[in-house]
Amino acid sequence: MILDYVIAALLVIAGFFGLVGSFGLLKLPDQMTRLHAPTKATTLGVGGVLIASMVYFFGVAGTLSFHELMITLFLFLAAPITAFFIARVQLRNHVAERDLPNPAREGTRWAGHLGQDSSSD
Repeated sequence: MILDYVIAALLVIAGFFGLVGSFGLLKLPDQMTRLHAPTKATTLGVGGVLIASMVYFFGVAGTLSFHELMITLFLFLAAPITAFFIARVQLRNHVAERDLPNPAREGTRWAGHLGQDSSSD
């Protein structure tokens, strides 16, 4: 009985995060803020469903399910990396280097703008 409550709680939490991520993707104003919603909240939502599946198979069938574990690990690794690359492209294409604050180290440039001529923006 307790196992059912744990699985149900994981599914409800996962559904909540999925709903919040989807809502944020639709309602946030620009691409940089919309990027945050699916990479954080939806990742936790899908991760929660996969963890609930792992708990179910361990509790009911008595077996460890490595498929869900591998999918969860891949999801938690791939989503932030993808978000980083999308944010970097957005920054490079829509923000001129002269509009960025000065980097902390003197004489350096921002990595997203290396090789880009700032006079052509």
